[in-house]
Amino acid sequence: MNRIKKSFIGIVAFISIVLILSIGVLFLTLINIPRIIPNKSLKKFLGAISNTTGSKIVAIITGALNLLHGLKWEFNIPEHLSTGAWYIAMSNHQSWADIFILLAAGHKKMPLLKFFMKKELQWIPIIFLVHKTIDMPFLNRHSQKQIQENPALKKLDYENAQKAAKRFSRNPSTAFSFAEGTRFTYEKQVTQNSPYPNFLTPKIGALAIALSGMPQVSELVDFTVVYASDKRSTWDFLCGEMREAKVEAKVYEIPDSLKNKTFQQEDEYRQQFKVFIEEIWKQKQKRYLELKF
Repeated sequence: MNRIKKSFIGIVAFISIVLILSIGVLFLTLINIPRIIPNKSLKKFLGAISNTTGSKIVAIITGALNLLHGLKWEFNIPEHLSTGAWYIAMSNHQSWADIFILLAAGHKKMPLLKFFMKKELQWIPIIFLVHKTIDMPFLNRHSQKQIQENPALKKLDYENAQKAAKRFSRNPSTAFSFAEGTRFTYEKQVTQNSPYPNFLTPKIGALAIALSGMPQVSELVDFTVVYASDKRSTWDFLCGEMREAKVEAKVYEIPDSLKNKTFQQEDEYRQQFKVFIEEIWKQKQKRYLELKF
């Protein structure tokens, strides 16, 4: 009986999320039609409305999940964060559900999180519309082999990503990246030979490029997500198996040496940024063990 109940809750949760997202994205699409007019003030105004709408969609989905699952999500977010500022942010990545819990954690405390997405996802209609209406950027990354065969691709990737990041400058934004680049599993941790027992080695590309394209940013927000359950699948999330979780955010001042860099300084800049992120990751690993259920 318990399995039947969970399955029913999972189906209702799935339908609810799809319905809320569909209505929300349809509304966003309609109000953003005037974006075709080449006017910066108009685009800034529409961007503000879109961000507010996105935040309301987050609140509605969170409310629906709470009604279905009885959420026990504990958020520890610094008080000084503001919805009127610019940030770059990152988190460990364990599940598809991370997106929902992180959006909920940042709701009304900082600008709507803008996730860097793989360009391959642009063919999914709802994701493409989210990209267009609330400026969640796609990144087109070429492999090391492709770059070795054509070094010009490296500069092209950098410039495309920086152009995407600069779209955030219109309105207060939080440029967000899952620093590990993929969901954590112990198999991946072993294969990668990661020095962190509960994380993969962080990749700094998206965050470094976001920072170089967002001169307003002075702080990095690092989220640590911990779940009570070991179940991590999308279906587990929909069925309420991940109803109990903790999210803690720590804020780090970005050193002046990492600000206002250009492509010509990229190699040196990326190395300095790598050291900065890896030091945060070491602290994060210790804190993760303290937060575990």
